[in-house]
Amino acid sequence: MSTTSDAPLQTSKQVEKLQGATVRLAGDSGDGMQITGNQLTNTSALAGNDVATFPDFPAEIRAPKGTRAGVSGFQVHFASEDIFTPGDQVDALVAMNPAALVTNIADLKRSGIVIVNIDGFDAKNLKLARLDQDPLTDDTLEGFRVIKVPMTTLTRKTVEEVTTEDGEKLSVKIADRCKNFFAMGLIYWLYSRDLEPTLRFIKEKFERKPEIAEANERALKAGWNYGETTEAFVSSYQVDPAKLPPGRYRNIMGNQALAWGCIAAAKSSGKELFYGTYPITPASDILHELSKYKHFGVKTFQAEDEIAAICSTVGAAFAGAMAITASSGPGIALKGEAMGLGMILELPMIIINIQRGGPSTGLPTKTEQSDLLQAFYGRNGESPLPIIAARSPSDCFEVAQEAWRIATRFMVPVILLSDGYIANGAEPWLIPDIDDLLNIDVSHPGPLENGEEFQPYQRDERLARPWAIPGTKGLEHRVGGLEKRDGTGNVEYDPENHEHMTRVRAQKVANIADDIPLQSVTGPENGDLLVLSWGGTYGACVTATERCRGEGLSVAHAHLRYLNPLPKNLGELLGQYKNVLIPELNSGQLQFIIRATYTIDSIGLNKIQGKPFAVAELIEKIKEVLS
Repeated sequence: MSTTSDAPLQTSKQVEKLQGATVRLAGDSGDGMQITGNQLTNTSALAGNDVATFPDFPAEIRAPKGTRAGVSGFQVHFASEDIFTPGDQVDALVAMNPAALVTNIADLKRSGIVIVNIDGFDAKNLKLARLDQDPLTDDTLEGFRVIKVPMTTLTRKTVEEVTTEDGEKLSVKIADRCKNFFAMGLIYWLYSRDLEPTLRFIKEKFERKPEIAEANERALKAGWNYGETTEAFVSSYQVDPAKLPPGRYRNIMGNQALAWGCIAAAKSSGKELFYGTYPITPASDILHELSKYKHFGVKTFQAEDEIAAICSTVGAAFAGAMAITASSGPGIALKGEAMGLGMILELPMIIINIQRGGPSTGLPTKTEQSDLLQAFYGRNGESPLPIIAARSPSDCFEVAQEAWRIATRFMVPVILLSDGYIANGAEPWLIPDIDDLLNIDVSHPGPLENGEEFQPYQRDERLARPWAIPGTKGLEHRVGGLEKRDGTGNVEYDPENHEHMTRVRAQKVANIADDIPLQSVTGPENGDLLVLSWGGTYGACVTATERCRGEGLSVAHAHLRYLNPLPKNLGELLGQYKNVLIPELNSGQLQFIIRATYTIDSIGLNKIQGKPFAVAELIEKIKEVLS
């Protein structure tokens, strides 16, 4: 078996400085675009850049190859300044086939770089992409810098000397799988990325298949060398490190941060973590991540369906564990009855909804914010629950801990909303000091002696009942879904008691407003326009409002973490502005709640395309409102 040199590669061409760059890699779902994008993300983070990503992939496990529906993409925005979005328009697009090109070219900046694998532009792929003409020869690419590279041919030539331990050469199929690393190497050259982190990744990932490791290493370096030697590029680009707050950083994805935040909350509250779930896109990665941490007392249970998952979570909460379940909209619908059971039992739990496009199966791999009203009202009877929402991948770590703090402090299930954009996105995360983690005090009543009678629904000043651990002497009590007498918990059908208990449970949730921060605002405290946002729209909203204020416009921004109850000062705050703009990836669900709660009119900016807001869309709407 041949070997490759690990000597660092250096460019002899001119290097231009950039403040930031946005790169999108697109190809078939089997072309390795997600791996390529993740490696570019990690390498850029290690270079000290601020990073934001947007992976996009088909819903089908085996998407139709070569078709527009089968295109998989990964967008990476890296910069030498603070950034909050994966970028609006793309500076460089890598397209592995015609379908990838025509479905992504509209997002490329005029005069932007498009790198195409011309080996993928044959008659078969043109037909699969529903194209009558070759976009490389018509006017599709007019106004762009087009770099035509025979990636498949060059990759095959690069790995032709690689042999297995048996002396066999690699098959054409395996050789062709390395072309994503060729594309990666070319992008690394173009933006002065270091090869070493990816070379280490290749060695670790393919440790048991040294011939595959060598082939990918060769392809990566060949792509870099192609950029260095081709006359198509006269210079490469350099993005300096961002001036981020000092500390130790790592790249983190939203679902990963949720899992780690839950583990941190379990540890700080002295609880074992139980996670009962059933796989569903885009929530499944929480299960994958939590299952790695059995040594931290984490127990994961993949149930036979969503109903079993939530019921096991209710049982774990009753038993005294930190009980969590997660799903997306369709699964949350199935969990509704048992969520009401957890609510009437008044047990602390976390119910995570990673929102996706709906209704029904809808757009499983696309992002949306369309489950807010489901979180508010998607249970039978009067069963209000606290609702909080993450705003970014790294924010998921803190939101998970806050959800558990509220759940245990008020003895109530808490709904935590994220979405596909946050869950699959990534950004640098400042690793916190252990001493700075949220301290969550959890207490349980002790054994009762001398025949004392335990009152399982006796309430404290927050209206929270005690969390009794089964098997504790003297704490025997009834549980179930039937209405119960306040104090004793015994089954009670009295109409006045039912109304009393309904109002008490609702008031307990309302009391959370006294326990959360007042709503803050970025920008003027009063003026012409307030942009009110929640969830994954944070990055686009904060960027758009900052740019508008830079142009002298009177616009402020408030982002909601707490959705039920809303912050106590929100109504007064909204009244300080002439106009309120609420951008949402739905048809106006927060706008409906704001109108119903405060009778304040507002303007909606709504998008239901499975895509996040572009900053330019928000700036255009802000200027339209202010004009």
